[in-house]
Amino acid sequence: MKTFNLPDLGEGLPDAEIVEWLVAEGDEVKVDDPIVSMETAKAVVEVPSAYAGKIAKFHGQAGDVIKTGAPLVDFDTGESGGETPADDSEAEQEATGEQRDSKDVPAEEPAPDDAGQAGEERADTGTVVGNVTTSDEVVRQTHSSVGGVKVTPAVRALARKLKVDLSTVEPTGPEDVVTSADVRRAAEEGPTRKPEKQQPARQEPAEEKPARRPEPDSESRRSAPARPAKDQATGEWEPIRSTRRTMARAMSDSHARVVATTIMDDADIHAWRPGEDITVRLLRSLWAGAQAEPGLNAWYDDEQNVRMIHKGMHVGMAVDTADGLFVARLKDVHASDRREMRDEINRLRDNVKNRSIPPEDLKDYTIMLSNFGVFAGRYATPIVNPPCVAIVAAGVLRHEVVPVLGGMEAHRTLPLSLTFDHRVCTGGEGARFLKAMIQDLARSD
Repeated sequence: MKTFNLPDLGEGLPDAEIVEWLVAEGDEVKVDDPIVSMETAKAVVEVPSAYAGKIAKFHGQAGDVIKTGAPLVDFDTGESGGETPADDSEAEQEATGEQRDSKDVPAEEPAPDDAGQAGEERADTGTVVGNVTTSDEVVRQTHSSVGGVKVTPAVRALARKLKVDLSTVEPTGPEDVVTSADVRRAAEEGPTRKPEKQQPARQEPAEEKPARRPEPDSESRRSAPARPAKDQATGEWEPIRSTRRTMARAMSDSHARVVATTIMDDADIHAWRPGEDITVRLLRSLWAGAQAEPGLNAWYDDEQNVRMIHKGMHVGMAVDTADGLFVARLKDVHASDRREMRDEINRLRDNVKNRSIPPEDLKDYTIMLSNFGVFAGRYATPIVNPPCVAIVAAGVLRHEVVPVLGGMEAHRTLPLSLTFDHRVCTGGEGARFLKAMIQDLARSD
């Protein structure tokens, strides 16, 4: 019997939530067969098997949160002893505080394949288990069959959140795969697949028993107050899971670690040509601000009391969804033209909407941007995610009366709010950064 512990999924988080088991207890699996979909840091990934053998026992079910390094599944490999997989040893090293950069670590000995041979190195499967390598190659997401329905892990997670029965969804994707659009359409319009005729089940007489209400989970039972009277109009306590759980943890971490202050001002965008891309102009102005004051395009390590001022700029863009807040990384803003930035923005937003964004697109940004003005609001006090030290938020465009050559004109203005970590950025640096942004936004080109 061998136990496979949840490996570090490459995002620096202490746990992950089980979305769905792709196998059942008693199933035979091979090395690298996908066995479970896990959600962590707002991304859904498939975890492959580290062993070949029979699934003996699950250590959690869908919706359960498993800590990194904790038992995930037991295997019956038919052997009396065995090796510990590379993933488990890495988890143990993390538990003892040993940190390693995967790029500097020589490749470890590969796990045995089906024939018991270990001499041939396994190719990367696109997951984050074991030695992680990163590249710009797009890995095609595989699908599996759930109740006879072909579906990807991201779409399964979406169906679970929207409470859509996949067996009622008519697939429109290639090879009859259910897409996220199919699931959303079913959530809005109801089942899209015609139900098959079924023979009425023969009912057996049963002793009548009073209906039993479902018991809340232990976490809800500890935190929820006494249950109110039946006729009282009230909601139900529910655990915070998945994206919102990650969001809550990030907000708490920011509140504890960042000494934040905010300054606000307006940019006059009267000179803009019709059809200007507001988000792209905001991104360009961020780079203009960083050229004036590089210290806001930086990371700060509050434990070592050191900072890193970045030479390039990757912007973490806040994306609002029904499941919670995502921060997707827009790479190389300093070296991209308008068309390239717009294409990358569209790609990230589509991936977030479809829950197919890879983990590497959710980290390593050097500064943050929130364009909450697409909804409502003028100014804000946005939250900085460590190790970043600054975030800019843009409010709703509006017209303001401004003096021009002794007269008055109505100009379009864009409200801006800059929050920065006052431990590493002075008020003067923040003000000069914001001034450079405003000057760049005022340009007509």
